[in-house]
Amino acid sequence: MPAKSKAQQKAAGVALSAKREDTPRGKLKGASKAMEKSMSEQELREMASTPRKGKPDHAS
Repeated sequence: MPAKSKAQQKAAGVALSAKREDTPRGKLKGASKAMEKSMSEQELREMASTPRKGKPDHAS
């Protein structure tokens, strides 16, 4: 599932980092916290690796 915005892609990257235990889970907030709990590592990787070109800053 590709990211729909740059913000969503960034949140997926932070959640992926926490899932891999590179970032402490206690530092997660908002969307990244929910993504880390509800999505698999593969789903997060796919969303975080979406090309940024042409994506809006935030989804409407």
